[in-house]
Amino acid sequence: MNKQSPIGVFDSGYGGLTILNDLRKVLPEYDYLYLGDNARAPYGPRSFDVVYEFTLQAVQFLFEQGCELVILACNTASAKALRTIQQKDLPTIDSHKRVLGVIRPTSEVIGDFSVNKHIGILATEGTIKSDSYRLEIAKFFPEMQLSQKSCPIWVPLIENQLHEEEGGKWFIKRDIDRLLAKDPEIDTLLLGCTHYPLVASIVKDSVPAHVKVVTQGEIVANSLKVYLEKHKALEAKCSKNGMVHYLTTETSTDFDKKASAFVGEEIHSTHVVLI
Repeated sequence: MNKQSPIGVFDSGYGGLTILNDLRKVLPEYDYLYLGDNARAPYGPRSFDVVYEFTLQAVQFLFEQGCELVILACNTASAKALRTIQQKDLPTIDSHKRVLGVIRPTSEVIGDFSVNKHIGILATEGTIKSDSYRLEIAKFFPEMQLSQKSCPIWVPLIENQLHEEEGGKWFIKRDIDRLLAKDPEIDTLLLGCTHYPLVASIVKDSVPAHVKVVTQGEIVANSLKVYLEKHKALEAKCSKNGMVHYLTTETSTDFDKKASAFVGEEIHSTHVVLI
């Protein structure tokens, strides 16, 4: 990219594109380099060690492409790999580079949405098992009552565009009903997977009118804006041509077809190999 320094955006698949969409809305002047590890997705059911290994490979690859800052636009990678990469790997790779996730910025504000202090989280199996949201939210809102539900079938439904069919809606509503049965007082529902904004309207139709349904994209984008304002040396390194490039470990043809549905415009990606 000829000394360009785009902001790297990484996800195990397509969900991170919803985060990228909001980053481009809030911070349109920056360049972005999106990397989807679609060939090895989903990350949700994988072990901590494997997710860490795959995520580190992706982060190092994006650094090699000139990125000074990488956003893990994936809840599973943020839950299972971010802390280790920040504490163990960055000091030896390059102490001036930064890797940020999506769980902490969401946890910092999610309590502000709730009136009665009862929050529900819908996410992948890996994110729920990590208990990262419970740990992070407790730091900022220790009074919150938190209930969680893994939704292992949601990502396949979304990526195969079956979520709008009656069968897909049935599975989505079933998981929501099971979460609300755990705590009928939930008044705020966090969609803790970056795929889930694509089913936000279905979720809203499946919950009582008073329940707020919260997605992460705008939260993460606004958090990054504040972060860049505070870290001016890092911000100055980020190139600003309003450009975005897409990389995938899957075949470009397959990625482009599905990714275009997430982005809302036709895209053309480049195939890469992570090692």
